[in-house]
Amino acid sequence: MTRILLDTGPLVALLDAGDQDHARCVAAAQKLRGDLVTTWPVVTEAMYLLSGAPGAPDRVLELLENGAVRLAPLDAADVPALRRLMRRYASLPIDVADASLVRVAQRDGIFDVFTLDRDFRVYRIARGQAFAVIP
Repeated sequence: MTRILLDTGPLVALLDAGDQDHARCVAAAQKLRGDLVTTWPVVTEAMYLLSGAPGAPDRVLELLENGAVRLAPLDAADVPALRRLMRRYASLPIDVADASLVRVAQRDGIFDVFTLDRDFRVYRIARGQAFAVIP
């Protein structure tokens, strides 16, 4: 099955009905055909941004627990690649959450990303390969 990387913006928007992008992300999510994959840095960022929304941080963990969103592993072997990405895209700037998704894309061959971040139109996976950005 197709895998789709899930960035912080849509994760937050899906869980916060008051988010300006909530309706757009819900509509896009309903059309997705594939497994959503994210990383711990994205989860951490989303939980921080949702900390003022009652129950939302728990719903993030529930998505992980019930398998609606899968976690891609990152370990010490990925750190050199993360550092290279953060240096390469420092002028944007790139944060560790975005770098973790680009790294997983490179390592695992995932080309689709569900994001609200325009920088993913600039990031490259390998050999100039661009992401397919959703929505």
